[in-house]
Amino acid sequence: MYEPIRTKSVHSTMAGTTSDFPHRSREEELDIQLAGHLAALLAVTDALRALEPAEDLDTAAERLAEQVTRLRGGGTPVRAVASGGGGSAALHERAHALAGRALVVAASRADTAVAILAAERMDAHAAALAEPQELSSVG
Repeated sequence: MYEPIRTKSVHSTMAGTTSDFPHRSREEELDIQLAGHLAALLAVTDALRALEPAEDLDTAAERLAEQVTRLRGGGTPVRAVASGGGGSAALHERAHALAGRALVVAASRADTAVAILAAERMDAHAAALAEPQELSSVG
């Protein structure tokens, strides 16, 4: 009445069996995650550079690009011209959050260089948020 199973299960549950698909190590997964956070932070930094050109932001963008390239094994990050996704305060808040995420992952994988860079970026964006913002008058 029932036909026997003729193919091997794709869900191997037996201990000690090997599978045919590659697995990444924890370190590789953390590298991928950290590169993603830094690439996102680089994109926000580029957006801020378009709104508020500053030498500090230029230097930060260069350092972020170097770290993303290193983590991706030589693959350079995509750099796009930003179209001003919100005001500078919103961008600083977003950059601060991204730098915080990068700091957590960098600490988890014991990457001191990235942890220092992320902490510096968090401080810079927190300081930018603490500065009184100029209000533009309409009309």
